Amino acid sequence: MPEGHTIHRLAADHRERFGGRPVRVSSPQGKFADSAALLDGTTLETTEAHGKHLFLGFPGEEWIHIHLGLFGKVNFGDAPVPPPTDTVRLRLANPDSYVDLRGPTTCALITDAEKQAIHARLGPDPLREDDDRTRAWHRISKSRTTVAALLMDQKVIAGVGNVYRAEVLFRHGIDPYRAGRDLAAGEWNAIWEDLAVLMREGVRLNRIDTVRPEHTPEAMGRPPRVDDHGGEVYVYRRAQMPCHICGDEIRTADLAGRNLFWCPRCQSA
Repeated sequence: MPEGHTIHRLAADHRERFGGRPVRVSSPQGKFADSAALLDGTTLETTEAHGKHLFLGFPGEEWIHIHLGLFGKVNFGDAPVPPPTDTVRLRLANPDSYVDLRGPTTCALITDAEKQAIHARLGPDPLREDDDRTRAWHRISKSRTTVAALLMDQKVIAGVGNVYRAEVLFRHGIDPYRAGRDLAAGEWNAIWEDLAVLMREGVRLNRIDTVRPEHTPEAMGRPPRVDDHGGEVYVYRRAQMPCHICGDEIRTADLAGRNLFWCPRCQSA
């Protein structure tokens, strides 16, 4: 499932290609056809992301709400616009560009009130400048749940996925099994600020890089990472490999249905 930086990047890409201009809206697959007909020819006024949720704003405070889930894909292209396949749930197009959405968990036309209800149930997002980190801290500081699980709970903090979760805990030397209530306020502030920096870089580069300059392949004289996810990381999907810092073996375990990665020495209890 894409992490929050990807959704913020998609919001920016939609805004750049289609914002402030009339768009053709269609649903070749048919599942969004009625809503597409209502929006066809109207102007895409704004785009917004919150965590893993994308919102496309149209006149009358109507929004297309998109959640990619595990299988959703977004593909942009330039004119001439090719005929769509019947797997395309949503297509936006103008004379210069088009974008196709396939396989999302959610693609729905919602009102502004319904959109606000989605925001209300999500935690603060490190990429939303006005979001308040203390909302997440109030929940974390009282919880017996592991900090690793809390970071993946979108009701606590929105947009963090498995990669950022594993990497930010490593970067701050925090045992992923530590209870949220045992985290210090200063540690939480450092995690939040680091996530904001890392995720902004993710938006800019369209990939996740988390190693510090002194730990890059060039600085350490090691081979670059080879992985479908791309980017240089410390622990994510590096189980049984040596830690870049201490040389101990990176461990993995199942936590709440997701693979957890950590270094037992660098992140000791």
